[in-house]
Amino acid sequence: MVAVTVSVCGQICWIGLVIPHMARTMVGPNHEVMLPVTMLTGALFLTLADMLARSLTTAELPISVVTAFIGAPLFAYLLYRNRASGWL
Repeated sequence: MVAVTVSVCGQICWIGLVIPHMARTMVGPNHEVMLPVTMLTGALFLTLADMLARSLTTAELPISVVTAFIGAPLFAYLLYRNRASGWL
């Protein structure tokens, strides 16, 4: 399902995969707290990725490149770090 989503939406959907895991790591599994943290963290991450994509080179870099380079290693790190916690 992730491959289909990425092929349709592009690499920006990494945000929908990585950010909820980050929020769960930060605040725990309580959804009343996790959902607002997920929304704010996702918005902040996408804004920072967009600013980085626009300021790295003189030509405008696609934001999907930045989210892929940041999201994939970050997701691998989160999986490695939380491998014993049971939500893998």
